[in-house]
Amino acid sequence: MDTATVITFLQESMYFIAVFGVFLGYVMMRGKQALINLILSLYLALLISLEFPYFSLFLSNVESQKLSDSVIKIAIFVAFTIAGALLFSRLMPPDESEPAFEGFGKKLLFALLASVLVMAYSFSALSITDIITPGSPIQALFASPDNFFWWLLMPLVALMFL
Repeated sequence: MDTATVITFLQESMYFIAVFGVFLGYVMMRGKQALINLILSLYLALLISLEFPYFSLFLSNVESQKLSDSVIKIAIFVAFTIAGALLFSRLMPPDESEPAFEGFGKKLLFALLASVLVMAYSFSALSITDIITPGSPIQALFASPDNFFWWLLMPLVALMFL
């Protein structure tokens, strides 16, 4: 493999790398339980945002439809995710005494699970492709509607065993 191929692959995968980096930083700062709460809130946010009846109210005041629709849907999804994370953090509070590098392998795995969940949502439910144009390897992996269920199930099953 030459350098140009590696650089092209990294550029096409930058969205996944950025999402993974955000979740890895989050789990290192806040701990495993905080990321588990965030993963559960992602499931809750998907459930609520798929059936949210007031999208048309928010979207009716926008001039540029396609890009603005996606931004508003993502903003509403993020709001539901934050609300869910606050709810789950009250129900299952994180351990405050956990050092950053304790259980680093599990933290990497939790960050990967959260990233997989966000990738599945991005391509199947949130239409992130209106905002960014990720490359073909990531789209080919996560954009298939036939595999959306399996991408949703995988982090949940992994949480049961971790």
